[in-house]
Amino acid sequence: MKIEGAVVFVTGANRGLGLEFAKQALEQGARKVYAGARDPASVTLPGVVPVKLDVTDLATVAAAAEAARDVTLLINNAGIARFGSLMDDDALDALRDHFETNVVGPLALSRAFAGNLASNGGGAILNVLSVASWVNRPILSAYGVSKSAAWALTNGLRQSLREQRTQVVALHAGFIDTDLVRGLEVPKTTPAEVVRQAFDAIEAGAEEVSADEISRRVKAGLSAGVYLDDAKPL
Repeated sequence: MKIEGAVVFVTGANRGLGLEFAKQALEQGARKVYAGARDPASVTLPGVVPVKLDVTDLATVAAAAEAARDVTLLINNAGIARFGSLMDDDALDALRDHFETNVVGPLALSRAFAGNLASNGGGAILNVLSVASWVNRPILSAYGVSKSAAWALTNGLRQSLREQRTQVVALHAGFIDTDLVRGLEVPKTTPAEVVRQAFDAIEAGAEEVSADEISRRVKAGLSAGVYLDDAKPL
């Protein structure tokens, strides 16, 4: 599908990567861009339609889908990432929080919007995942577990929605230069580059895209057990 002329719904669109998705969608000629955020007043990008959305609140998810029945591209971008190990005292609570936002949230959105997409010709869903879908380190352990589950979710949605001709795309990337990792001295990819590659993949009909060198390298190393090697940095 083409971004030009599409009707796009971006979750977590008030800042960071979500804001960049909304900006580039407008720049590429999307017919309409809905910007989901817990506080619609925090959406300040001109040209978008702010929508109240908490991906962990099924009532706001249902209301968003009802308000945006013309959507042809759903971008499940909203998520959380908290630093910490699976051995931390709060690891169980952290894992529950990550799953609720990073796994249950995208499933709820995809289910709520599936009928809209079908009515509009099938369209597409893009799920923002991570290189942490494949490798897990103590710095972001609960996040990594949730993104592994979100990868499996994405693969399951692809099969479930194939009959209605909905393209389901998994986006993997390493550290992206947003507020989350501002204090980390690690290689980072710009949000603009990640979004550019994501939109290129959608337009090419792809089902998965690795948006930076580290995600491409890790994916290539899966069969060799790269995820078993704790010496490999994220």
